[in-house]
Amino acid sequence: MRLKSAIWVSALIRRANGVGAFAAVRRRGAEEAGAAFVKVASLDGKAALYGPAPPSLDDEVSPERRFVVLVPADRAEVEAEERMVKEIRFDPDLWFVEIEDREGRSFLDLA
Repeated sequence: MRLKSAIWVSALIRRANGVGAFAAVRRRGAEEAGAAFVKVASLDGKAALYGPAPPSLDDEVSPERRFVVLVPADRAEVEAEERMVKEIRFDPDLWFVEIEDREGRSFLDLA
């Protein structure tokens, strides 16, 4: 069973803030099962954007949330923002979390 999105986002923010990064919810999504997107800004004008990994037809359904890189960390922050505008138009119930971290850690399980 997968955690509700609201609980998962809260835990992500605590984890990031606990190691000295700053994390905040920029957009609240559906409490139960809204997709989560995470932007990690390295405070040098660049940012990575991570989104939900597509479900695999071969693997069993996992309770873990897995993420893929949508915008690599070496790109301008504006690229992540532009991608999120498109994602929000497609799914208005998504969560959008921003983490400011000079080290560029994602704090996510990547697929």
